[in-house]
Amino acid sequence: MELQTDAIGKQYGQTWAVRDVTLELSTGIHGLLGPNGAGKSTLMRLLTRVEDPTTGTVSWNGTDAVEEPSAIRSILGYLPQDFGVYPDLTAREFLEYIAALRGVNSATAADRIDDLFVLTNLEHVEDQKLHSFSGGMRQRVGIAQALVSDPDLLIVDEPTVGLDPEERVRFRNVLSSTASDRIVILSTHIVPDIEATANTVVLLDDGELVTHTTPGELLDATTGSVYEDVVTPDELDALRQEHQVSNTVQRPEGIEVRVVADAPPSPSAKRVTPTLEDAYLHRIDHSGVV
Repeated sequence: MELQTDAIGKQYGQTWAVRDVTLELSTGIHGLLGPNGAGKSTLMRLLTRVEDPTTGTVSWNGTDAVEEPSAIRSILGYLPQDFGVYPDLTAREFLEYIAALRGVNSATAADRIDDLFVLTNLEHVEDQKLHSFSGGMRQRVGIAQALVSDPDLLIVDEPTVGLDPEERVRFRNVLSSTASDRIVILSTHIVPDIEATANTVVLLDDGELVTHTTPGELLDATTGSVYEDVVTPDELDALRQEHQVSNTVQRPEGIEVRVVADAPPSPSAKRVTPTLEDAYLHRIDHSGVV
């Protein structure tokens, strides 16, 4: 299976939210990264066929989904950032309702819902009303509703925002376990979620495609450009004026700082192995998108 975009763009008034984005996505998890305002949400609305592109095309397995939106809508599972539930329904009632809306027959839906409760670790609360669920539990219900029709294309938008670390890990595990036979697009600004799950990274900035590559290739391109040092608060302020600071940690001897730079930011700085977050900052800083 393959999802393709060819020079897709979306213009609102005089502003291009997405410009000339060409992608080829196959089975696996594809992380969608970019700063606020980069065009991630707009691109997802184009891919899900919620909106029509101003330019370019979207296709699913060779079928033009701009001309035939049902080509994608019929195989789509979607978890938006602002996922709403019916609080007075139980988890099972809610999934049965969603399955019916998507045309899944009741026998198939019952078996599928049983499997999804096991997958999302919700089988012990399936008969509880949704208003009693924590944020993390609701997100797991969200992924279950997105999967209830067994979609070939799954798109999730900022699924771990507001979750505690344990829930984030659990959600990532659920997502990874669903990706062997479908295309999954994970849009997030939480880089460790991409690092833990994604086969490829789609990086947007200012509505344009910066790169579509593997996490390993993105890391390789950043090797030699990440440094650590211990500095004072005043030195940290000066560093932030001149370089990308990707992390700081308070230590007894000062502030341990991690800096993304093309040359050592200070004589005492030591070169270290980059993380995907370092690589992301380095690539955005060198994107040349204006």
